[in-house]
Amino acid sequence: MKLRLHFVVDPMGWFCTSMVLFVWFYNSFFVPKLVLLPHFREGHIPWALVVSYYLASAFCMAALFRASTADPGRLPPDPNIPHSERDQWEMCNKCNMMRPKRSHHCSRCGHCVRRMDHHCPWINNCVGEDNHWLFLQLCFYTQVLSLFTLVLDFCQYYYFQPLTTVDQEAFTARHELALIRTSAIMGLVMFGGMSSLFYSQVTGILTDTTTIEKMSFSSDIGSSNGGSKKSWQRNLAEVFGTTWKVLWFIPLRSRQALTAAHQFRTHV
Repeated sequence: MKLRLHFVVDPMGWFCTSMVLFVWFYNSFFVPKLVLLPHFREGHIPWALVVSYYLASAFCMAALFRASTADPGRLPPDPNIPHSERDQWEMCNKCNMMRPKRSHHCSRCGHCVRRMDHHCPWINNCVGEDNHWLFLQLCFYTQVLSLFTLVLDFCQYYYFQPLTTVDQEAFTARHELALIRTSAIMGLVMFGGMSSLFYSQVTGILTDTTTIEKMSFSSDIGSSNGGSKKSWQRNLAEVFGTTWKVLWFIPLRSRQALTAAHQFRTHV
């Protein structure tokens, strides 16, 4: 598996990514420590629930790392343009380079990205043709982990039996109760935000329209590239780079483009 790391030098992006890492670390550390593992040790929950939580946390972290460090589809300085596709290329008026249509110049990164969707400060990277699938996985697994956290925090209050090895009065008086409440607030904010983002991303993929195209009111772009003629399976398969649906959920793999166009594209 060829993994080419891609880093964007942007202090604001580093700050936003650090905030996401903090929320992930907070919930992945305190929720198991205060809720998951104590109730497992007393036999209140099965081992499969513990494994599922750690798997969701691991996949969320893997998707975040890959989406942040993967090349989104940066164009090389001297691309090899097939003669049959020259009418599908255009000149960028910012960097004076030839690029395929539907590419966009990112002012923050300073280069053009193939089929750029948007620049996301929370991953400190552009979301483009080569890492869009990783960004979609990040949205999905963040929703799973946030919902998992909310359910565990709710069960701690209203469903789980009291822990015999923990003094409940001391637990309430100390910081543990505040830590769980903070975790619930973080989970609620992350789940709400990511659900809205995930919905907009999926609808954009199904209609073959990027976020930039939506913002520029270029509704004719999606219809002109044949997006409406493709099935939803085909649109998703082109984003994830495979027709095997089980591989759509695995971030630790390489992506191969389904089309033969743009031979210079990288493997992510």
